[in-house]
Amino acid sequence: MTYVTTHYRDGVESILPPLPLSLSLSSTTTKTFLSCDIRPRRHSRKLSNSEPLPSSVTADTVKNYLYEHPEFLDSFVEQNINSNTIKQWMSKKPQTTQVQEQSSASTSTHLPRSSPPTPPSSSSSLLIPIILPEPNNISSSTTDFLLSTNPVGMTTTTTTTTSIEPSSSTMSSTTANSMSKLTELSNRRRLLHELTDEVNQNVTKAQVLYELCKSIASTISADGFNLYLVDETGNYMRLFIAENDDEQAASFVPIEIGIGRCIAGYVAATKEIVRINNTALLTSEKYPDGLYIKDDQVTSVMAHPIVNSQGKLLSVVEFYRTDGITPFSDEDEEEIVKCVNELFTQTYYELYHTMTRERRLNDFLLTVTKSIFQELVSMDVVMLKIMSYAKKLVNADRASLFMVDSRTKELYARIFDIGREEHDMLDSSAINDNDGEKRSASDERPCIRFPMDKGIAGYVATTRETLNILDAYSDSRFNRDIDQKTGYKTKTLLCMPIMIQGNVIGVVQMVNKKNGHFTKSDEESFETFAVYCGLALHHASLYDRIRRSEQKCKVSLEVLSYHASCTDEEYERMKACSLPENIPYLERFEYSPWDVTNDLKPTYVLFMFLDLANVDPLYAYRFDIECLMRFILTVRRNYRNVPYHNWSHAFSVAHSIYTVIKQTKHQFSPNDCIALFVACLCHDLDHRGKTNAFMVKSASALASIYTTSTMERHHFNQTVTILQTENLNIFKHYSSKEYRQMLDEIRHCILATDLALFFENRPKLERIVDMTDFNWHNKEHFRRLQSIAMTSADLCAMYKPWQVQQEVVSTIMDEFWEEGDEEKSQGLQPQSLMDRSLAHELPKNQVNFIKSICLPCYSLMARILPETIPMLNGAKSNLQRWQELADETLQKTQTNRTATASTDDMSKSSLISPANNNGQPASS
Repeated sequence: MTYVTTHYRDGVESILPPLPLSLSLSSTTTKTFLSCDIRPRRHSRKLSNSEPLPSSVTADTVKNYLYEHPEFLDSFVEQNINSNTIKQWMSKKPQTTQVQEQSSASTSTHLPRSSPPTPPSSSSSLLIPIILPEPNNISSSTTDFLLSTNPVGMTTTTTTTTSIEPSSSTMSSTTANSMSKLTELSNRRRLLHELTDEVNQNVTKAQVLYELCKSIASTISADGFNLYLVDETGNYMRLFIAENDDEQAASFVPIEIGIGRCIAGYVAATKEIVRINNTALLTSEKYPDGLYIKDDQVTSVMAHPIVNSQGKLLSVVEFYRTDGITPFSDEDEEEIVKCVNELFTQTYYELYHTMTRERRLNDFLLTVTKSIFQELVSMDVVMLKIMSYAKKLVNADRASLFMVDSRTKELYARIFDIGREEHDMLDSSAINDNDGEKRSASDERPCIRFPMDKGIAGYVATTRETLNILDAYSDSRFNRDIDQKTGYKTKTLLCMPIMIQGNVIGVVQMVNKKNGHFTKSDEESFETFAVYCGLALHHASLYDRIRRSEQKCKVSLEVLSYHASCTDEEYERMKACSLPENIPYLERFEYSPWDVTNDLKPTYVLFMFLDLANVDPLYAYRFDIECLMRFILTVRRNYRNVPYHNWSHAFSVAHSIYTVIKQTKHQFSPNDCIALFVACLCHDLDHRGKTNAFMVKSASALASIYTTSTMERHHFNQTVTILQTENLNIFKHYSSKEYRQMLDEIRHCILATDLALFFENRPKLERIVDMTDFNWHNKEHFRRLQSIAMTSADLCAMYKPWQVQQEVVSTIMDEFWEEGDEEKSQGLQPQSLMDRSLAHELPKNQVNFIKSICLPCYSLMARILPETIPMLNGAKSNLQRWQELADETLQKTQTNRTATASTDDMSKSSLISPANNNGQPASS
């Protein structure tokens, strides 16, 4: 940008801003510009009073020459005389009455002058970046030059005639015309000065246009005007009302742009000037609706489009008169064109507005950056802050952030519907772990998931394009499932990808702009904001990984301090025991694994493992006996000494799945059988005797790593840790693909022992069986059967003989009551099942447990594998015994209550004295 330096008589220089690039100077304006430097020219001779005139030049000869050559006088005045001098001349010569009246009338059409504009400051909102000198050093010529500069296309039309009587003779018509122009320019300067002062106090585009139209209305003596603002789409307008100039909160009825409607719509569509001096013509086919604002007093109308330097329509203004006497003339139309073109304040304002918007955006982004990067507490906190700031940035009602799960090719919303209380949204957010499993952070709302190729968010994630949707339900890409789940109606959408290192890591979606629809300015601002979102999410993800790694290290150190691999002595003792060729009754469902001693259990495990492996002779060579024995002994060593979830429980579950495999006509492959057996053997590794709910409540390190199926995921990780230990990998002869498949099956089976997943899995498999559609070769069907088989084996004590059942339940309750006691010591209220003071409710609790979980599980197993019917029958038999105990307990409780009530009644009656003969109670 270049600036113009203007010199003054007293030597002060002022830096004036350049005109917009789309503007240029006309010839007349160029002359005016050249006259701004009024220093004496070097080639000019400055005559003083003491210097005599040449004898050949007299005053009369000069006068005669000027009378005969008026064009020379015009040229000389325009090029060498400044406006101050001309004003001084005019003030010294009295004007005619006609001139005075015209001048008075011209002045009355202008708005009252406000105080001069103040120099710009850091906090002021000036429309044009003008660097002004000190006020007492500014000459009038400075203001005259600035405000008389005309943009390209301006034509100078004389609207006020000023005649000045020369003292000796009449001045030529050309000279008089020049003086009239100067007077007109003086009036126009005052008008522009007042407009500039108003603009400095009003910094919105609508207010600038309104002040412009008000000044023009005053100039052409219009009785009023209507201003219509065009939206960014160019399809609609709205009527601007000065009393409600807040564009962000304005509620308006859109006026459609087009021919065949109102005058304003026609002018906006054609960009033509319409002048009607006969209200009867308002019924023209071009604009049959006439004025949008009906007024019977209007007699003349002139509508004009206001277009910026790029040819874009900004607004339409309707000037009208109601006197019925003075119609709009060609001069009025020319005056409007002249004013619209001259008053280039809008161009300066747009430049200033852009700079202001960028500055505010930079300040906003700086605030966001400080807030986000100073508090990297967790991924959810960062996401919540991003959504809150994004809502404020584009004035949206709701915000959603969908993260990309690259493993499953899905989008999931960990935090969505930001528009309510932020802490509620954080508490109700659903999150995912590294394995992509759905998990809920102590909430009741599920995590929203959908494929990447579905919905507008999926389209943006796939194509990396920004979408601005004006009507979501009319867009075929819009996924209505989110609205159905959240109960919220989506209208407008601004959806943009969040990228880091060239990859899409998420999609941010702004929903329902509070005023109208999202604009191009919103897109540009949000595009910059999305870059910071990507950086924040990337750093939060790294921080989260570091935090998880620290917690994992902490847990690993804790585990390693307690556990170790089996010793050589343990291995030698097991090796010394001969492996039996046959174990009687081992394959029966009623067999009690709790009767086997701890020393023999590793040998029995080895027997069952090899029995399953030898089903196919091709698999027999794959397993190293020494490695297998050390693996079994290490697994035993990694079970803690807790009342129930210990090595004995692992042995019983492994035996149960072994019985199912041996007794049923299944279609499990040898690898499937091995995966099921190893999963059962390891499914409770390093169990601490506490439930998942307790681990979350106590804010344990495990709960911070695994927020769903906490212990089950820890059990699987312990299994992998053992398999990765030297000399303990029983699958070392498997190929890489087979090894990954084996670990995947073991993981699935161990996670299936979480009863929370049972309630989701059982109804789905039951529907498949009800439709007689179960297929062993269908992966989904097969995986669901594996899950049910793991649950049935984990609950094996529920179908064992009654005596075994009672002993195992007693052991289970000891562990549960210990957890309840610890919760009470921490000030927490335990569940009734774990409250030792409610031990008398055990039969009733067992009845409910068998009815709600055991019987549905074993019934479904029997429908797929009929040979497992003994499991169902055993559970029913135990249910009957527990029901009898529950009835006895209930009867005892009712009897005790009756006895207690009778005792209380007797106690109360003994306190009442017998009545006397008068029917009154005796005094005590």
